[in-house]
Amino acid sequence: MTPQDYVQQKAAASGSSFYYAFLFLPPPRRAAITAFYAFCREVDDVVDEVQDTTVAAQKLQWWQTEVDNSFAGHAQHPVMKALMPLSAEFGITSQHLHAVIAGCQMDLNQTRYLDYAGLQTYCHLVAGVVGEVAARIFGQTQAETTAYAHQLGLAFQLTNIIRDVGEDALRGRIYLPMSELQQFQVTAQDILERRDTPAFQALMTFQSERAQRTYKEALEKLPAVDLRHQKPGLMMASIYRTLLTEIASAGFPVLRQRVALTPLRKFWLAWKMQALGRF
Repeated sequence: MTPQDYVQQKAAASGSSFYYAFLFLPPPRRAAITAFYAFCREVDDVVDEVQDTTVAAQKLQWWQTEVDNSFAGHAQHPVMKALMPLSAEFGITSQHLHAVIAGCQMDLNQTRYLDYAGLQTYCHLVAGVVGEVAARIFGQTQAETTAYAHQLGLAFQLTNIIRDVGEDALRGRIYLPMSELQQFQVTAQDILERRDTPAFQALMTFQSERAQRTYKEALEKLPAVDLRHQKPGLMMASIYRTLLTEIASAGFPVLRQRVALTPLRKFWLAWKMQALGRF
């Protein structure tokens, strides 16, 4: 299997909404975003799939070394072999990759966030930086587009947090800020034991409304001249905003089930943005 085949399989197997946006890119950009996304999946899977935190930390340390070695011309992993020939062309740096790894390391050491500011720091590493790299690959021409990409990445991560509250609780993790749980009189134990109460519903409504505002703020930051270039990100925004709306419409059943859109619906939303330029 070639490195290109490896990253393609890694991206497709994830079933992520991001994959549908990649399909509409020209081959060089599609190759770059697929390889970068596969890298993100590799390091994220270390946290989600390795039960022993000591082993997981060692694996992330290996990835840090692999990133440095790869930029020095000695890539070993197929993901890095696929990514490195494209990194210079699309402005992907070792600092970008190290930031993603640092975000995953936070998952090993931190299972709670005191307030929203602390959560934003985490989101910057695991989503904002990813958005920045993606915007470069998609064809960013304006410096201001970076602010849009970071804000959109934050919106995506807030949506993921809402969607995954129940799954994260099973792992002992709570990403909802503790200060906001207190504000709505929801305890950490309520989340960990997955108690769906009126207070929890009010908390999730608050989270959902903030996420929707974050999408709106992100889109307002996108320079008009880069609108065409950033269509893949807008496709993802369409899919994720629709998912967020579905979760809210269903009454936030996230403690007990994972709400998802069908592959056909994801493809339709992506195509509609590509063809018609609207949500």
